[in-house]
Amino acid sequence: MSLTRPEVEKIAHLARLSIRDSEMPVYVSSLSSIVAFVDQLAKVDTGSIAPMAHPLVGQSQRLRPDQVTDVDRHEKYQANAPAVQAGLYVVPRVIE
Repeated sequence: MSLTRPEVEKIAHLARLSIRDSEMPVYVSSLSSIVAFVDQLAKVDTGSIAPMAHPLVGQSQRLRPDQVTDVDRHEKYQANAPAVQAGLYVVPRVIE
Protein backbone atom coordinates (compact mmCIF):
# COMPACT_ATOMS: atom_id res chain seq x y z
CA MET A 1 0.00 0.00 0.00
CA SER A 2 1.34 3.39 -0.96
CA LEU A 3 0.42 6.56 0.85
CA THR A 4 -0.24 9.76 -1.04
CA ARG A 5 1.08 13.20 -0.24
CA PRO A 6 -2.32 14.45 1.08
CA GLU A 7 -2.52 11.43 3.40
CA VAL A 8 0.93 12.12 4.80
CA GLU A 9 0.03 15.79 5.22
CA LYS A 10 -3.08 14.74 7.17
CA ILE A 11 -1.02 12.38 9.34
CA ALA A 12 1.49 15.17 9.98
CA HIS A 13 -1.33 17.53 10.94
CA LEU A 14 -2.83 14.99 13.36
CA ALA A 15 0.61 14.38 14.89
CA ARG A 16 1.23 18.14 15.06
CA LEU A 17 4.37 17.79 12.92
CA SER A 18 5.69 20.50 10.66
CA ILE A 19 7.09 18.94 7.49
CA ARG A 20 8.72 21.12 4.87
CA ASP A 21 7.86 20.60 1.19
CA SER A 22 11.43 19.47 0.51
CA GLU A 23 11.11 16.72 3.15
CA MET A 24 7.70 15.47 2.01
CA PRO A 25 8.90 12.90 -0.59
CA VAL A 26 11.11 11.22 2.02
CA TYR A 27 8.22 11.00 4.48
CA VAL A 28 5.84 9.68 1.82
CA SER A 29 8.21 6.88 0.83
CA SER A 30 9.22 6.03 4.41
CA LEU A 31 5.68 5.90 5.74
CA SER A 32 4.54 3.94 2.68
CA SER A 33 7.20 1.31 3.28
CA ILE A 34 6.22 1.05 6.97
CA VAL A 35 2.54 0.60 6.08
CA ALA A 36 3.47 -1.99 3.42
CA PHE A 37 5.51 -3.93 5.99
CA VAL A 38 2.63 -3.90 8.49
CA ASP A 39 0.32 -5.08 5.71
CA GLN A 40 2.77 -7.90 4.95
CA LEU A 41 2.78 -8.90 8.65
CA ALA A 42 -1.03 -8.90 8.73
CA LYS A 43 -1.11 -11.49 5.91
CA VAL A 44 0.84 -14.08 7.93
CA ASP A 45 -1.33 -16.96 9.18
CA THR A 46 -0.88 -17.13 12.95
CA GLY A 47 -4.01 -19.15 13.71
CA SER A 48 -2.11 -22.33 14.56
CA ILE A 49 0.39 -20.62 16.85
CA ALA A 50 -0.42 -20.71 20.55
CA PRO A 51 0.01 -17.44 22.43
CA MET A 52 2.94 -17.30 24.81
CA ALA A 53 2.47 -16.37 28.43
CA HIS A 54 6.15 -15.59 28.78
CA PRO A 55 8.91 -15.20 26.16
CA LEU A 56 11.39 -17.23 28.21
CA VAL A 57 9.54 -20.56 28.42
CA GLY A 58 11.27 -22.89 30.86
CA GLN A 59 13.74 -20.21 31.87
CA SER A 60 13.79 -17.67 34.63
CA GLN A 61 14.74 -14.07 34.24
CA ARG A 62 17.51 -12.94 36.54
CA LEU A 63 16.46 -9.90 38.52
CA ARG A 64 18.52 -7.72 40.76
CA PRO A 65 17.76 -7.94 44.48
CA ASP A 66 15.18 -5.45 45.69
CA GLN A 67 17.15 -3.27 48.09
CA VAL A 68 16.41 0.16 49.50
CA THR A 69 19.19 2.51 48.44
CA ASP A 70 17.70 5.87 49.44
CA VAL A 71 17.29 7.14 52.98
CA ASP A 72 13.99 8.36 54.39
CA ARG A 73 13.96 12.18 54.36
CA HIS A 74 10.27 12.92 54.84
CA GLU A 75 10.90 14.82 58.09
CA LYS A 76 13.39 17.08 56.31
CA TYR A 77 10.93 17.74 53.47
CA GLN A 78 7.99 18.28 55.79
CA ALA A 79 9.93 20.80 57.89
CA ASN A 80 9.17 23.41 55.20
CA ALA A 81 5.44 22.63 55.04
CA PRO A 82 3.01 25.07 56.67
CA ALA A 83 1.07 22.26 58.38
CA VAL A 84 1.86 18.58 59.01
CA GLN A 85 -0.14 16.09 61.04
CA ALA A 86 0.76 12.42 61.64
CA GLY A 87 3.41 12.55 58.90
CA LEU A 88 0.95 13.90 56.30
CA TYR A 89 0.66 17.32 54.71
CA VAL A 90 -2.39 19.26 55.89
CA VAL A 91 -3.98 21.30 53.10
CA PRO A 92 -7.03 23.55 53.02
CA ARG A 93 -10.32 21.87 52.18
CA VAL A 94 -11.27 22.47 48.56
CA ILE A 95 -14.57 20.59 48.22
CA GLU A 96 -17.22 20.94 50.89
